[in-house]
Amino acid sequence: MKNIRLILFHGSRLLLAGIFLYAGVLKAEDPVAFAGQVANYQLLPYAWNYLVAAILPYLEILCGMLLILNSWVRPSTLLLGLLNLVFMVALTSLIVRGIDIDCGCFNPDAEVKTSPLSALIRDLGIMLLVVMTWVLDRRKNREERA
Repeated sequence: MKNIRLILFHGSRLLLAGIFLYAGVLKAEDPVAFAGQVANYQLLPYAWNYLVAAILPYLEILCGMLLILNSWVRPSTLLLGLLNLVFMVALTSLIVRGIDIDCGCFNPDAEVKTSPLSALIRDLGIMLLVVMTWVLDRRKNREERA
């Protein structure tokens, strides 16, 4: 049982890290295009779109790297979970308002568009990885037993 738990923890941690590293690097390559994607959500004042586009990719990259290095796992997982939750709320807002745009999650200039509903379903899976990584973190579990 301990080995399965360890395999699930490392698998979810590394998969989560890979997803956010990939997404962060793609967004960081073209922050102007990403700012345009953020603006499409019609949620933030104009200047904040650029602020989000300038900061978010590097937060994703930092958290992804920390997860790969198995360092600061819980804070990184918490931050990625909060970012993912905010994004899920934004996607839900798009669906409710009837706005059909590309989510801009992984490639702001992608030819194949991802609908808000598809992105929301994908983010539910990512949230599952966040929860698994959080719950299965062995260091936290060891502290609770001591």
